[in-house]
Amino acid sequence: MNKNKIILNNCPNFYRIKNFEYFEEDVVTDKLIKIYESYIFKVDIANEEELKLAKQIDYVLGKYIDDYLFRRKMQTEIFNVRIKKACSNILKVIVESIVAIFDRYEEETYRNIYISRWI
Repeated sequence: MNKNKIILNNCPNFYRIKNFEYFEEDVVTDKLIKIYESYIFKVDIANEEELKLAKQIDYVLGKYIDDYLFRRKMQTEIFNVRIKKACSNILKVIVESIVAIFDRYEEETYRNIYISRWI
């Protein structure tokens, strides 16, 4: 089976992410989508860890498109990502950082569950 077909089968949000319409001034979204495309098509399909990370980044960017609050959080937090000079795979570190930002966001939102009061 074709490598790209396998990757696209594991990334169900690909076309939604690729066709997401954003403002021209939104440089962060543009870069995130380019990072996503670059990473998923460089994935070695024989390596389970890379395939799992591709699924995660697909899920995270799907949420990025759907959740406005997460989008705002990502656009501020992405500038805090630091990469060491000795890093051999910069793209993978960036993708892992994006997933880590999403994990922190989910923890924060689940902690802040608001209890409504019925009147």
